[in-house]
Amino acid sequence: MRGRRAGRFGVWVVGLVLVVVSVGVGCRVADVDGVTPVPQLLAFLPWLLAPAGFGLLFAVLSRWWFGVVWALALLGLLAWFIEPYGKSSRPGGTPLASFRVVTSNVEFGHATDALVAAVRRERPDIVFVQECEYTCDGKLKEALGAEYPHRAAQVAGGSEGSVVLSRFPLDPADGVAGTMAMPGAVADVRGHAVRLQLAHPMPPLPGRTDLWRRELGELRDLAAEDRRTPLVLAGDFNASQDHAAFRRILDTGLHDAARLAGHDRAPSWPARTAPAFGVQIDHVLLSADFSVRAARFLDLADTDHRALVTDLTLHQRR
Repeated sequence: MRGRRAGRFGVWVVGLVLVVVSVGVGCRVADVDGVTPVPQLLAFLPWLLAPAGFGLLFAVLSRWWFGVVWALALLGLLAWFIEPYGKSSRPGGTPLASFRVVTSNVEFGHATDALVAAVRRERPDIVFVQECEYTCDGKLKEALGAEYPHRAAQVAGGSEGSVVLSRFPLDPADGVAGTMAMPGAVADVRGHAVRLQLAHPMPPLPGRTDLWRRELGELRDLAAEDRRTPLVLAGDFNASQDHAAFRRILDTGLHDAARLAGHDRAPSWPARTAPAFGVQIDHVLLSADFSVRAARFLDLADTDHRALVTDLTLHQRR
């Protein structure tokens, strides 16, 4: 009798686990982000393989055949959706210019010194910096101002400030309105205009997912409104390819540089557990004018994000 009760209790527990997994998978199938806690759950969609696998093992051992079928269906769908999302085609036009881009969230400016050291070592041509408050901005001017004389900045306290540093001349361009600064500019990359846009929408905090979705939508609208100028859209998106709002941005025709370089699932946050555990929310998105020669993530001290380095080549349009 006790064994039968224990078995029933186990079925209820595993059933509850599979229900939670099913909610995440169901929203992914429906191509929606849902409401809290679904957006937070979707960020770690690949890790749902673990509870689904546990459910399958228990169902087999207890001969709960409905649970076996249920768990197998979830595992199959998870395996399908773990595949990279978005286009992977490459431009066929003549190469025009190659340059390096770095994006880094310095967590309230704490990692500014580490970023300066990385920039001096990696020597990028363009640097996107999120959560750059007043002290961070001052350090960047002092340490890198001579090497990066051009900038687009909206400096503010806490997590709200952002800066774009460039070796190339910059013309002003409207940024994207958001809770945190998202400045934009047009760079003259060896005689070719390239639109630069920093991304840092609101994270999907409980009770603020509508704001998160709306600000990602603003970035999507920017990518869709001007397809004539090559675009580099980079920063901390607070979203992964498992979020429908982020996939809407890719659906405008942009390509994820990390995916093109074979690192589509490399975690960038939280840095303290990456690369063993985490999610990729820091991205460099590119219009179809670019190819990617290399991409890699850097571990910086004093920030919860890994920096992303990408080597890009701009091609002439066909």
